[in-house]
Amino acid sequence: MRRGERRGHGGASGKAALEEGQPPPPSSLLLLPQPPPNGASLPVGEGPRGDSPPVAAAPDAAFVTHGDRRSTESEVYDDGTNTFFWRAHTLTVLFILTCTLGYVTLLEETPQDTTYNTKRGIVASILVFLCFGVTQAKDGPFSRPHPAYWRFWLCVSVVYELFLIFILFQTVHDGRQFMKFIDPNLGVPLPERDYGGNCLIYDPNNGTDAFHNIWDKLDGFVPAHFLGWYLKTLMIRDWWMCMIISVMFEFLEYSLEHQLPNFSECWWDHWIMDVILCNGLGIYCGMKTLGWLSLKTYKWQGLWNIPTYKGKMKRIAFQFTPYSWVKFEWKPASSLRRWLAVCGIIFIFLLAELNTFYLKFVLWMPPEHYLVLLRLVFYVNVGGVAMREIYDFMDDPKFHKKLGQQAWLVAAITATEFLIVVKYDPYTLTLSLPFYITQCWILGIMLVLAWTVWRFFIHDITLRYKEIRRQKQEHKFGKDKYLSNGDGQSVLVNEYLKNKLREKKL
Repeated sequence: MRRGERRGHGGASGKAALEEGQPPPPSSLLLLPQPPPNGASLPVGEGPRGDSPPVAAAPDAAFVTHGDRRSTESEVYDDGTNTFFWRAHTLTVLFILTCTLGYVTLLEETPQDTTYNTKRGIVASILVFLCFGVTQAKDGPFSRPHPAYWRFWLCVSVVYELFLIFILFQTVHDGRQFMKFIDPNLGVPLPERDYGGNCLIYDPNNGTDAFHNIWDKLDGFVPAHFLGWYLKTLMIRDWWMCMIISVMFEFLEYSLEHQLPNFSECWWDHWIMDVILCNGLGIYCGMKTLGWLSLKTYKWQGLWNIPTYKGKMKRIAFQFTPYSWVKFEWKPASSLRRWLAVCGIIFIFLLAELNTFYLKFVLWMPPEHYLVLLRLVFYVNVGGVAMREIYDFMDDPKFHKKLGQQAWLVAAITATEFLIVVKYDPYTLTLSLPFYITQCWILGIMLVLAWTVWRFFIHDITLRYKEIRRQKQEHKFGKDKYLSNGDGQSVLVNEYLKNKLREKKL
C-alpha cells in the first residue's frame, strides 16, 4: 500500500459492488427458487472481510466484493497528512551535492596519492548515484519507514551488481587481488574450518569438559542462524516454504561436503542445532510476528495531529512497522504456473544460500569479515521487497506485465554470484558427487516430476472427465423432468395447445 492511497473509515476503497451472475440456462429455470412474497429481498453473504452492509439481491445476484482489493490485504485508515518528512526534497539534495563538489574542487587540495584518489573517486561516484536514486528512482511496494530508504537499497543493488560484473570480467588472480583494494588483509588463501570430526555429544575422554564438542559449535553463527531465519520467515510469510528450504539446505550441505569442508558437520549439528533449534525457533518467532502484523489495526495519523506525548512516541515507534499488510497465500498446488513459480523461488533461495559459502571460498574472504556481514544485511533489506514484488506478479488479479525492479535485480545478482563461483573455481564445482548422493537426488527429482505430472495433468484430466460426465447426467435428468409432468403429458404439448387457443381468441 503506497503513501497517499487513503481509505476512509468503515470500508475498503470504493463502494461495495454487486456482481451479477450469468443468467441461468432455460433448462434450469424450473429449478430456481421462487422469490419471497411482498417484494422481500433474498439474503446476501458478506464481502471478503464481512464489513459490507446488507444489499438487496435479485435471484441472479452472486456476491458482494470490495473493489480491486484482495481479501488478504489489511484495512488501512490514513488521515492523509503530508508533512516535511514525506516530501522528496530533490532541490535540497541537489543544492547540497553541488556545494560539496564545489568545496572539493575549489577549496580542497588534491592529494598526490594515486591509490587514495582512485578510491575516493569511486566512492564519490557511488554516492552521487545513490543521491540520484534516493530522490528520483521509482517507489517500490514498501513505504515504511520511508520510501527513500527502499529506493536507497534499490540503488545499492545496482551498485553491487555492477561490482559483481566487474569481478566476473577479471582473471582469477586479478579478481582476488582486487579485493586487496577494498581491504589489504584480503587476497590470501584461508583454511576452511571443519565442523565435523569428533561428533560425540558426551566425550568421557576429555577430563576438562565432557561436553566440549557442543560448546565448540556454539559460536557467533548460532544467533546469526536464528536471526536469519526469523527475517526469512518475515519475507516468505509461509511456514511450509520456510521448513522446506531449511531442510533442503541441510541436505545440500550433506551432498556438497566433499567440495567445501565447511559443510562437514555432525548429525546433531545439522538436525538438532540448525533445523530444530536455530531455524525452527526462528521460523516459529517469525510466524508469531506475522500473526500479530496480520491482526494489527493500521490506522495512521499525522504526528502533529496526536495530542499526547505518549501517542506521539507510539506513532514514532510504529513508523518502523509496515504501512499495511498482505498475507501471502502461495497455493503452489492450485495451478502449474504457481507450482513452477514456487519451485523457482525455493531454488533461488537455496542458490543464494550456497553463494554465501562458495563466494567467500573462491574470493578468499574469512567468514567473520565485514564484507560477508554486509552482504547478508543487503539481502535482508532487498529480499523482503523482492518477495512482495514476486507475490504481486503472481497473485495480482490485474496481472502485472513485468517483474518488479527489485526482484529482477535480486535474480540477476544471484545468477552473477553463481557465475563468479563457476569461473573462479570450476575444479571444486565439478568434483563428482558420491554415488549414493547421486542416487538420492535422482530419486528425489523423479518423485517431484512424477507428482507434478500426476497433479497437473493426469489428476486434472480425470477431474475434467468426471465433471463432464456429471454435467451430462444432470442435463439428462433435467431434460426428463422438464419434458414430463405428473400425468405423463408433455409440457411442450400443453404449451403448444395454450398458444393455439390464445391465437383463436385473438
